Amino acid sequence: MSYKFFGGVHPAEHKEATEHKAVVPLDEAPAQVVIPMSMHVGAPCKPIVAVGDEVTVGQQIGETAGLGAPIHASVSGKVVAVEPRPHAGGDKMMSVVIENDFKDTPHPSIAHRENVDSLTPQEIIDIIKNAGITGMGGAGFPTHVKLGGAVGKADTIIINGAECEPYITADHRLMLERGEAVLGGVRLLTRVLGLPVATIGIEGNKLDAVEHLRSLIPDGDTSVKIEVLKTRYPQGAEKQLIQRITGRQVPPGGLPADVGCCVFNAATSAAVYDAVVEGKPLTQRIVTLTGGAMERPQNVMAPIGTPLTHLIKQAGGFKVDPQRLLMGGPMMGNPQFNLDAPMMKGTNALLALTDEEAAIQDTEQTCLRCGRCVNVCPMHLTPVYMHMYAEKRQWEAVEAFNVMDCMECGSCNYICPARLHLVQSFRMAKFEIRGLAAKKKAKEAKA
Repeated sequence: MSYKFFGGVHPAEHKEATEHKAVVPLDEAPAQVVIPMSMHVGAPCKPIVAVGDEVTVGQQIGETAGLGAPIHASVSGKVVAVEPRPHAGGDKMMSVVIENDFKDTPHPSIAHRENVDSLTPQEIIDIIKNAGITGMGGAGFPTHVKLGGAVGKADTIIINGAECEPYITADHRLMLERGEAVLGGVRLLTRVLGLPVATIGIEGNKLDAVEHLRSLIPDGDTSVKIEVLKTRYPQGAEKQLIQRITGRQVPPGGLPADVGCCVFNAATSAAVYDAVVEGKPLTQRIVTLTGGAMERPQNVMAPIGTPLTHLIKQAGGFKVDPQRLLMGGPMMGNPQFNLDAPMMKGTNALLALTDEEAAIQDTEQTCLRCGRCVNVCPMHLTPVYMHMYAEKRQWEAVEAFNVMDCMECGSCNYICPARLHLVQSFRMAKFEIRGLAAKKKAKEAKA
């Protein structure tokens, strides 16, 4: 049965610049990689190497402290700094800086695993944890934590191949070029959860990927189902994808496991295959370099920690000064102000927009009360009132309108004829509400 999710918009896709371009390695490897100790949901990792240490590809350089995932060297060479460096989030983050020796010497622990079929579910989860795999669609939640929490609870596993944001084609090319790894990871994840079938959701603008993956599934194999989704944003968000495929709605503040579902990105699935079968931790990923301001749009395979300056050089630099540079897509991408910041595990695109593409209107107009923002909000929220109370700094009122459920997808911003900076005000409100909650908790603890 076909279901629908509430709200959503249909922005222009702009994928034509890279959707037919095969993934290529970097023309030149970066002379240095800057590997942040925070690339995941949870506490930052603790560096376990020191300046002067020689490291190899896949060697662990950061260990978890609570919720998180370990971090590994993406190149071989010498550690030249362990210090705060610019981070894509806009601040500085403790990072390990490695001077590349350009030998790509693998760590001795990396080896093809022959006994995959004999591994227990818990052993697979442990391998995924030690490989440092996190959600690679942008959220960065540690995969072993999500997987472990779903064992015995989830009756449905969904692989997210929607890639609904405009411009980005990293997952599309991954499914075309490494379909065997994607399907191999799907079967491993399904095995851990003890489920008979997994569903891969792919939007209809990637029919070549649909056909390719289906060609790799043996006749009579019913363990993997591929469902073609009508193209619509933000279908790649896990709650919306769950509703579209199963008809189930994750409750406010709830998790997919609460409705018996577990969702993994296609790139995460391939990383699971690489870790379990090939013994490789997560040290590189596909990144789409695109946008009207980029000289040579392309899809590249780059080591984690590659500076943005190097990625821009790989794409031939800018043919015009970009109006906006985003890590990610135009709807939810994170604006970049320091090009010394590095790409991370969740970086699927670097997007350089021209003035025309960005179409930014700095001056807000008067709200028309047209209700379009309400109609397109996939979380059933009322952005117009959330924004009104946020502007007045009435944080309790904003919270009462469930601003914490906002996924910051930008659908309301996209559709608003008054060009109100809605998502910006919601982010500010969330920050203030969290701060007030922390102060209240500290006061109660002191009392």
